[in-house]
Amino acid sequence: MTDPTLAALEREVTACRRCPRLVEWRERVARERRAAFRDETYWGRPVPGFGDPAARLLIVGLAPAAHGANRTGRMFTGDRSGDWLYRALHRAGFASQPGSTGRDDGLVLRAAWVTAAVRCAPPANKPTAGERERCRGYLERELDIFAGAPVIVALGGFAFAALLRILRGRGEVVPRPAPRFGHGVEVEIGRHVLIGSYHPSQQNTFTGTLTESMFDAIWARAAELARVPQSRR
Repeated sequence: MTDPTLAALEREVTACRRCPRLVEWRERVARERRAAFRDETYWGRPVPGFGDPAARLLIVGLAPAAHGANRTGRMFTGDRSGDWLYRALHRAGFASQPGSTGRDDGLVLRAAWVTAAVRCAPPANKPTAGERERCRGYLERELDIFAGAPVIVALGGFAFAALLRILRGRGEVVPRPAPRFGHGVEVEIGRHVLIGSYHPSQQNTFTGTLTESMFDAIWARAAELARVPQSRR
């Protein structure tokens, strides 16, 4: 990462200890480790965003997975949700490769930035409202850094609601009644188009709630709205 603003944000995010419950959980998971990864050193810290500093597409998830990004130190890396995400981004031309196993695997994103509403792995994948709010400033700063990105994709209802709350709080005109989350829903908010997508969790992908064709349609639409030239993807 060469952008000094993003680098400064990354340093601040990875040093954060604002939420005692999340600090205790992420560090306990890193100490105890899952049997399949018992020989690995877990990241065990808040996870910064990842991608292209010139992104025109911002992708926001819920939070790092305990044995995914909390282990590898990179968003959506090292678990099946990440397999789905980066495979789809590769098909759409936003990712240099379909696999995502670790920070040193060579993956490069083009015109896209991946982040989350909460930066620490939460117990049962359920952050509290207070934890979400304490993490809010980091996502707000990314929205400032990527103010020129015309498209935001929210992976799941939690991220969708968090983004609506932030954008409304920043004075953007959000339609009322508040848009309901759904797969493929689009909302124009100021200079952004917010797109909702089902999260590529195992619960959704194993049950067929989210299929690869459904996921591909999200990224095709995002590329269209972002007007990303083929050479940039």
